[in-house]
Amino acid sequence: MLTMTREQARRFLLSKQGLLGKYRFIGKEGAYQYVRQAGCIQYDPVDVCGKNAELTLQSRVRGFTRKMLADLLYKDRLLVDYTDKELSIWPSEDWPYFSSYRERSKTHGAGFPGIPELEEQAIAYIRENGPVSSDTLPIQGKVFWHSSMHWSGHWHGMSPAARSVLEQLYTDGVLLIHHKSGSRKFYDLADKYFSQDLLNAANPCSDEAAFREWRIRRRIGAVGLLWNRRSDAFLGIDMTADQRNAAFEKLEADGGIQKAEVEGIRFPLYFLTEDLPLAEAVLNDSVDRKPRLEFLAPLDPMLWDRKLIEALWDYQYSWEIYTPAEKRKFGYYVLPMVYGEKFAGRIEAAADRKTETLVVKNIWYEAGIRQTKKLDAAVDAAVRRLAKFNDCSRAEHRERKIQNS
Repeated sequence: MLTMTREQARRFLLSKQGLLGKYRFIGKEGAYQYVRQAGCIQYDPVDVCGKNAELTLQSRVRGFTRKMLADLLYKDRLLVDYTDKELSIWPSEDWPYFSSYRERSKTHGAGFPGIPELEEQAIAYIRENGPVSSDTLPIQGKVFWHSSMHWSGHWHGMSPAARSVLEQLYTDGVLLIHHKSGSRKFYDLADKYFSQDLLNAANPCSDEAAFREWRIRRRIGAVGLLWNRRSDAFLGIDMTADQRNAAFEKLEADGGIQKAEVEGIRFPLYFLTEDLPLAEAVLNDSVDRKPRLEFLAPLDPMLWDRKLIEALWDYQYSWEIYTPAEKRKFGYYVLPMVYGEKFAGRIEAAADRKTETLVVKNIWYEAGIRQTKKLDAAVDAAVRRLAKFNDCSRAEHRERKIQNS
């Protein structure tokens, strides 16, 4: 077992995430490599100053643009939109691992009267006419149906037939998202874009326990360091505490993960065995520690376990988008701010694309953070990058800079 100070654990996490030192991820290839490292990044359609997945990449990938992610998804097909940790984007090469999920979806859909017949109609129409949305698929009426995807599977009732059959075929893996227009999804047949070798590849996991172990290991790699506790980092993995414990024990016994003891942290933290050289470099103080200032996405992999972030940094973050305005402590869409090895504060910014202006509504600094000229310059540079990313030609500051107590 390795022993780390809290400072070393922070350094390890930031280095693993590509948020410390010079940029390790560059351009479209860098965006793809980061998603491969994380396993999945969360998708959310809200776009205040960039969508969550885009902001995740913007903070790590030098020169990242929205088009790069769109091309990886809908042109190169190296990435796919699908379920994992809620709505997610992940490498298409991982398609075979989710075959048991797709089989369960097919069984689920077959249990709704009328759905199999509608699926045949939809497939035939799409094969002849190409990509469709729920508005353009000529299937009328409503059906009793609910999705097997965990974020909406609790809902029961009548729903539009066209939307229902498209979502069912999507969860079955018969359809892919062809492209998006705003928040509207257009679907097409998966066999037009994925090879038969990929679509028919055998599941690498022998059973559900092996699939669970693979997913847990992938989530550990996404965060960098993670404990064996109930955690939002494991959202989407259906398991009991006993199953999680068994998975951690098996992964450690097989040499897939390593354990680290961090001073002041009650529970051991785990990291991927292939990250052992990085851990040793941190312990030897030989990693690149040149500070950068970056704004993190609200659902950034770095933030998947906010209790862990609080334990390591004494930094509390809550995404207040669904909090009533009068109860918000900060704002509707606020991004954490990392500077060097610290969480320095948070920023609320919104892109006004009509005027090509990024409006900085507020910046809050954490207690103990000195507002030096160097820090101000780093913030200004990060704001300019965020403005450029949002196709804004200027940034307008309306912020009140507050020291938190």
